[in-house]
Amino acid sequence: MRTIQLHPEFLSKSGEKEYAIIPYGEFLQLNEWINDMLDLLDLEEAIRIEGTAPDIPLEEVERRYGVPIA
Repeated sequence: MRTIQLHPEFLSKSGEKEYAIIPYGEFLQLNEWINDMLDLLDLEEAIRIEGTAPDIPLEEVERRYGVPIA
């Protein structure tokens, strides 16, 4: 797992931290990481649901449906 170095600056209100501001580049990295984690959760769920489904080789899909798969 890769790590993301964050360099937040905090804005306070009434002496309490209320907002964290990070550089845009770090935001993009964090957003990409979050999307990767959501994809991983979706994959794990699909494996759980379809884990026992029978496999069909690509060659069989091509033959059966006449769709060439590169």
